[in-house]
Amino acid sequence: MTKFSFKLKHTCAQTGARVGEFSTPHGAIETPVFMPVGTQATVKGLSVEEVDKTGAQILLSNTYHLYMRPGQEIVKNAGGLHKFMNWNKPILTDSGGFQVFSLAKLNKITDDGVTFNSHIDGSSHHFTPESATQIQSDLGADIFMAFDECSEYGATHEYAEKAVKRTLAWLERCKKAHTNKNQILFPIVQGNMFDDLREFSIKETIPYAECGIAVGGLSVGEPKDEMFKMLDVLKPHYPKNMPHYLMGVGSPDCIVEAIMRGIDMFDCVLPTRMARFGAAMTSKGRLTIRNAEFKNDHTPVDEKCDCYACKSYSKSYIRHLLNVDEILGARLLSIHNIHYLINLTKRVKTAILNNSLRDFYVEFRNSEEYNN
Repeated sequence: MTKFSFKLKHTCAQTGARVGEFSTPHGAIETPVFMPVGTQATVKGLSVEEVDKTGAQILLSNTYHLYMRPGQEIVKNAGGLHKFMNWNKPILTDSGGFQVFSLAKLNKITDDGVTFNSHIDGSSHHFTPESATQIQSDLGADIFMAFDECSEYGATHEYAEKAVKRTLAWLERCKKAHTNKNQILFPIVQGNMFDDLREFSIKETIPYAECGIAVGGLSVGEPKDEMFKMLDVLKPHYPKNMPHYLMGVGSPDCIVEAIMRGIDMFDCVLPTRMARFGAAMTSKGRLTIRNAEFKNDHTPVDEKCDCYACKSYSKSYIRHLLNVDEILGARLLSIHNIHYLINLTKRVKTAILNNSLRDFYVEFRNSEEYNN
């Protein structure tokens, strides 16, 4: 896969955390990196120009939702997601597996695939590793995810083991179905909260990883300490010559904790979802801007932030927008929250390059930011 490569640029002497450069057909990505989520070919409420100005290097879109609406053929006929949504940087698409298991009404899971009913109109659909791969090929993202089974938190060891083995069998089928040389497949490590299954899964998954490997099935309702434990289990086994992607994680504490444990890539809807509920991630911790305490606060959301929202508007004004249901309020907080997380990864990157990430971590762990 000559169009994709990963260059390890620096390893922190204190922690082993990495700074790297992941090259794709639509540009290079500096890691560690946070990827804003554009579920339905848009980061909710924002234009791609606004997202670009937050410093975003790559976006994630959702296969399940785009399959449902508008359909992958429409996106393909538009020239692929990049042209359809006017984003000329890298794009990653997930396989739709998580949404099939969590959002749609499941009818049946078999070794062949998953039969489910649409959350939109109840119509029946069937996803297989081959169809999920084809849909993502039609969407035209740079990175596409293997179709996997994400066992729910609290599953028994017996069921989690069955899901791991099914995920591996499906991975083999995704690999065979993958013919688009402008894309690269990221296989997914599963195993729920069981050490032995996580170790088995990553060892069996690595041979399929050409230039990237993902960790799934975390941040699905388990206590954060259990997530960190699983990342500790996996850390010694990651291949060094490719990025390591932790799926669905985007809180500041988890991002820093995970980078300490060998993770390079993150995505999450959290920053925009928080924004729609009137909450901001800041250097002083989470602020609920809707609250009355900000009615006459004419300072920026975060005085340490240089995003468009903080340079241009006050807490008082954004609170007003939120409380009269003007969409601009949520849009401004979305810009701020995405910028905050991207800037956090930049601060971590600087600490790695200075071989001082553990010092950064200790200070961050004891700050208000940790509990954003």
